[in-house]
Order: sequence, then C-alpha cells, then structure tokens
Amino acid sequence: MTASSPHVGTLREKPLHASLKRWCAHDGDRFEVPVDGFVIDVVRDGLLIEIQTRGFSSMKRKLGELLAAGHRIRIVHPIPINKWVVRINAEGEILGRRKSPKHGTQLDVFSELVGIKDLVTHPELEIQIVLTHEDEYRRHDPTKAWRRKGWVVQERRLISVEDVVDLRTVADLAALLPGSLPESFTTADLATATASPRRLAQQMAYCLKHAGAIAPTGKTGNTVEYVRITN
Repeated sequence: MTASSPHVGTLREKPLHASLKRWCAHDGDRFEVPVDGFVIDVVRDGLLIEIQTRGFSSMKRKLGELLAAGHRIRIVHPIPINKWVVRINAEGEILGRRKSPKHGTQLDVFSELVGIKDLVTHPELEIQIVLTHEDEYRRHDPTKAWRRKGWVVQERRLISVEDVVDLRTVADLAALLPGSLPESFTTADLATATASPRRLAQQMAYCLKHAGAIAPTGKTGNTVEYVRITN
C-alpha cells in the first residue's frame, strides 16, 4: 500500500490526525498496519510511526510492549504555536473565527511526557514535535464545557507546519532547558526563564529528573533545587 492509496481505518479519523499522516508520509509507507496485536498509523522500513495529538498516557501499554519486542517507534505530536478558534452551529455552518491569544511552544510536550516518563529515554523511542498553525472547531453544547460557556472542541484542523523538533536522546531533552537558568535552580526559576506556568515547569523538572538530565541537590525551605547533569 503506497502513501497515496486509500487505506482502512480513516473513516473515523479526525482531520488533524489525517493531515499529519499525509504530511509525514513517504512513498512506500504502509498505513493502519497490524503489528504484534496493535494497529500502527504508519510503517516505514522497520520504523513504526504513531500520530498522537494528545494523551500519551493512553498509549503507554502499547509503547511499552512494542518497545519490549524490539520495535523502533516515532511519536509525531503536534503543538499549535498559533490557533484560530472557529465556532460552528449544529449544521456545521461557521459562525465566526478569531485568533486565540494562546501560543503553544515545544515545551508543552512535557505535559504529555509525564504520562510515559519510564519510556522517554528508551533508545528505540523518539518524539517528533511538530509546531503548527491550526484551526480549532467548536460547537455549542450547553450541557458541557461550562468554563467555555458551553463551547466544545469538536476537531482540530491543520493549516500548516512551521517547524519540527526531534527528541531522540537525553541530550535533546536537556537542550530544551534555557541557557539563562542559574547553575542551581528551582521550578520557579524554570517557569520564569521559560515564561511558562509553574505547573508546566514542575512537569519539565519531573521528566528531566527522571530522564537523568537534571538532579536535585537539596532544598531551600520546602523548595527543591536542581542542577544540570553533564556527561
């Protein structure tokens, strides 16, 4: 089955997932291939490619078993650096479109990596962060999403790919730390240096510590201090 041929498993695919599959496809790739009891999005010369828009924790067992069986795996994960919110009615007609003030960064991947922390440093696993421009379609459902006044995300659609960041090694993860960090730093320092919420800084520190990129050196009061580990 070639990259341009129709294949099984696409009828219920979300638009973003389908677009990223087309984006990453090469001639000769096979799609929706059964491998050791799991269906893989794209198979290429021994490389298993999984498009995962969110929820890494939900694929932890799948990843663990496939890696244990000796497979090489790439997770393709989109992060929207620019997003437009498109509101639609029940018939799918567009009611309005506006640019979201929120901008994602490559560091947002740590919110997902916490769900597979034990696998992040596996030598046969790589994460490919795809920085995108996207449309986010929302429909109104007064019974849900009270924080957004009933506007529920229906689907995401790819506009374009801006950049790609590959994470293959602990050094790649460590390279995401900003150079402006002091030699000894806290998650508060990390949040300030990356202009990120404190929770994301905590997730970064958690993953990086587990990967062996940073290590705790002690506490100031109740605050843990870390240093980079250089090899």
